Amino acid sequence: MYPLLEETTRFRKGERPPRFPRLGQLLAASLTLAADNGVQQDIRNLSRDPSPARIVLLVDNSLTIRADVEKLEGATLEFAYEIYEGDKLLIVGYDEQAEIVADWTDDSKAIQASLRSFRKKGEPHLFDALAAVADQALRPLAGQKRTIVVISDGLDRGSKTSFEQILSELQRLDISVYFIQAPDRTRGAIRRDVPKPKQVIEKLVEGTGGLTFPIDQPRDAANAICDELRKSRYVLSYMPSSMPFGETRRLLVLGDQGITVRSKTMQPPN
Repeated sequence: MYPLLEETTRFRKGERPPRFPRLGQLLAASLTLAADNGVQQDIRNLSRDPSPARIVLLVDNSLTIRADVEKLEGATLEFAYEIYEGDKLLIVGYDEQAEIVADWTDDSKAIQASLRSFRKKGEPHLFDALAAVADQALRPLAGQKRTIVVISDGLDRGSKTSFEQILSELQRLDISVYFIQAPDRTRGAIRRDVPKPKQVIEKLVEGTGGLTFPIDQPRDAANAICDELRKSRYVLSYMPSSMPFGETRRLLVLGDQGITVRSKTMQPPN
């Protein structure tokens, strides 16, 4: 027997969708789910998920990032003002190591005080930091809405974790990734065996259903992300009809005209 696969999906249709009990049924009728090598699947259920979010703010504190400490602090602090009741933030700074700056909290004053420990040094081990956050902070919160917001230019230099490994793990755990993007310090230079920073950002947000925002608009970014997590998140369920259990499932959710849908693109084997 195949287990149900839950897809986290966001919708926009002009203004915010109207609220009434059968909204999920009506939206489901406007969607097409293709999975398992492009075979169309029957959607079993679609329901809005207004539950509180657990949001990790993962902030690049490496020496050469093209953003000063004040800009990093400002982009982080905006989330303390925008989260909804019940949401919690975990703030983690990283260079060669990932370190907790503020443990799970919704207290804006405590967050503001904690940001004084931001500093710039060392190299950006982004993939290792993502792996540490996913494993140690978010894996224990299975069943909750889990998101990582990365404040960085997407550069990784020296991680033991590969890009493919961390993307697969984030998809497997249903963790969406958003980026607040700093200017690319490599200026597009080709890198051996590692995706360019811009490609890292694009693949992480597209692969997990997130979005990218410029670091110069932190208030707009925090507002959009927190609103989306609380008001425009849906859970989609279907019963796989073709692929054997234990194989990777490629996913594509399409909406009728006027409906924009984002979801993760793949479900790795359990």
